[in-house]
Amino acid sequence: MKNNNEGRLTIISLPIGNLKDITIRALEELESSDLIFCEDTRTTIKLLNHYNIKNKLMSYHEHSDVKTRKFIIDEIENGKNVSLVSDASTPLFQTLVIN
Repeated sequence: MKNNNEGRLTIISLPIGNLKDITIRALEELESSDLIFCEDTRTTIKLLNHYNIKNKLMSYHEHSDVKTRKFIIDEIENGKNVSLVSDASTPLFQTLVIN
C-alpha cells in the first residue's frame, strides 16, 4: 500500500572549507530531513553539530550497495524527506550517475 504522503529527495552540496558558507536553504532542508545520507559521516557530523542538527545520519557513497539505494527509494516512497549530502561540492553525484 502506497503512502499518500509524498516524500522528497533533496540534494545538498556542502561548502568547501568554511562551515559558515552553507546556504540558509541547505540548513533548512537538513533540519527538516527525516534521514540524511552522506559520503563521509565524520565530515558531515561536524557541520550538523555546528548547527545543532540532530537528524538521523547514514553513510552513502560510491561503494554503497543496491540494498542501500533501495532503502533510500523506499523511505521516500513512504513519505520520508531524505537529504543526500555531498562533501565539498558535488563530486559524489558525478560518480553515482556514471555508475
